[in-house]
Amino acid sequence: MVNNPKLIAVTSGKGGTGKSSICYGLGYTLAKQGNRTLIIELDFGLRCLDIMFGMSGKVKYDLGDVLKGKKEILDAVATVPTASNLNILCAPKDPFMTVTAEEIVDICRRIRKYFDWIIIDTGAGINSHVFDIVEQANLILVVTTPDPICIRDATMMSDEFYKRGNKRQRLLVNKLSKKDIQTHMIDNLDQIIDAVGIQLLGVIPEDFTLKESTGKGTPLPPNAPSLAAFDAISKRLSGDNIPLVIK
Repeated sequence: MVNNPKLIAVTSGKGGTGKSSICYGLGYTLAKQGNRTLIIELDFGLRCLDIMFGMSGKVKYDLGDVLKGKKEILDAVATVPTASNLNILCAPKDPFMTVTAEEIVDICRRIRKYFDWIIIDTGAGINSHVFDIVEQANLILVVTTPDPICIRDATMMSDEFYKRGNKRQRLLVNKLSKKDIQTHMIDNLDQIIDAVGIQLLGVIPEDFTLKESTGKGTPLPPNAPSLAAFDAISKRLSGDNIPLVIK
């Protein structure tokens, strides 16, 4: 047990960047590396982690039950069957339920001794609600794809964090393929890094097996390119000097 887990917020300026898939991959690899890991899902009304981890219809309680005072936090936390160190706290099904940054901080404070890592899967979008929650994290992972619109939205989000004095940011580039460069969607990876203006933590390649695994609720196969990327990013988060994995 630990007293001060690392609290990570995974966020993006635009929906469709694969933010939840990244939480899925990082949570899975951190757990497989021996870390007690919890993913807290905040995308109210659009929850998907239960499906991704093959637990659809098997999660009895969620964050909504905690916020309403119906259940204690640990009673609403569900263990992922394929990774005993990995747990999820699913978002409420009610899209109109709200949560404050203070409530999330309080939840993390009350359960922190049980986990080494807590990953917050935020809702997408640039609004004060997201900023207030994300700013409580030890590290903010800003997710973008090579799409110019996603890059611009990620830049706007990062700039707002800087304006608020928050420099605890790292960049994740998701769904990168050779075709993006061949078709001149981007010239190179540096173009994304320079545009967003924050240090790169990792790159996840375009990988159909990731889409298939999250859709079917099955673990990533050992040869999946994205699994190698998630494993490298998780180790970099833990302080290991691991090179970027780009396929």
